[in-house]
Amino acid sequence: MLRRSLWLCLCLCSCPARGLRIHEYLYFQVLSPGDIRYIFTATPAKDFGGVFNTRYDQIHLVPADPPEACGELNNGVFIQDQIALVERGGCSFLSKTRVIQEHGGRAVIIADNAYDNDSFYIEMIQDSTRRTADIPALFLLGRDGYMIRRSLEQHGLPWAVISIPVNVTSIPTYEMMQPPWTFW
Repeated sequence: MLRRSLWLCLCLCSCPARGLRIHEYLYFQVLSPGDIRYIFTATPAKDFGGVFNTRYDQIHLVPADPPEACGELNNGVFIQDQIALVERGGCSFLSKTRVIQEHGGRAVIIADNAYDNDSFYIEMIQDSTRRTADIPALFLLGRDGYMIRRSLEQHGLPWAVISIPVNVTSIPTYEMMQPPWTFW
């Protein structure tokens, strides 16, 4: 954990104006609901999408409906000015990002559709259509995405409240609230 935190600090300190790049981690914290009040790890898309140049202390993480976000969204009005939680599958990562962007989303977090995936990050790449997207696109482990969606369903909530990005180098290791199901 200490090695990973130091590495993140070096990456963030060496390129603060450009934001995060590929093979770097971005951390976000769920603030509500409380049963998943953990710090989660995500990775940025390799060759499309924007970067996080703004810190959001409290913003909604809204699960897309339908979850794969390959076309028109039933809850698109709730995505506007928020961050969407999308599920992998059905169309390209870039297509999902563009759908969220077209609905006014500030970013998209695409969770793996393999719900038991708790350690393998997928490299999200351009889909060869020459289209672009301006909002940040992040990849989230399948287990993390599943646990967030499950908690929202159990509580009957339409979204989670998150803080993104979180600088984990400023948090003492003993205070780090990591998901108990994920090996760090």
